[in-house]
Amino acid sequence: MSGFRVIPKELKEQILNRIKNEGVSVAQAAKDHGVSTKTIYTWLSKASSKNISFLEYARLKRENKLLLELVGKLTLEKNQRSHFKKN
Repeated sequence: MSGFRVIPKELKEQILNRIKNEGVSVAQAAKDHGVSTKTIYTWLSKASSKNISFLEYARLKRENKLLLELVGKLTLEKNQRSHFKKN
């Protein structure tokens, strides 16, 4: 009998979430969940190689532009306040 078993999608997502968002190492996640490190690295590879859609790219580009504008405005306000305090 082989060591192959189907891992539920929810468990896979939980493991990947712990690695990506909580900083858990692949080795630790594999040990905690009884999954091989090779399996987890395969999941990570597949997840990172997915292409984003054009709509998602456009949304991220707009969001980035708005955030840069906000940072610029806040920087100007901060510089103006510090300039007035000096005078």
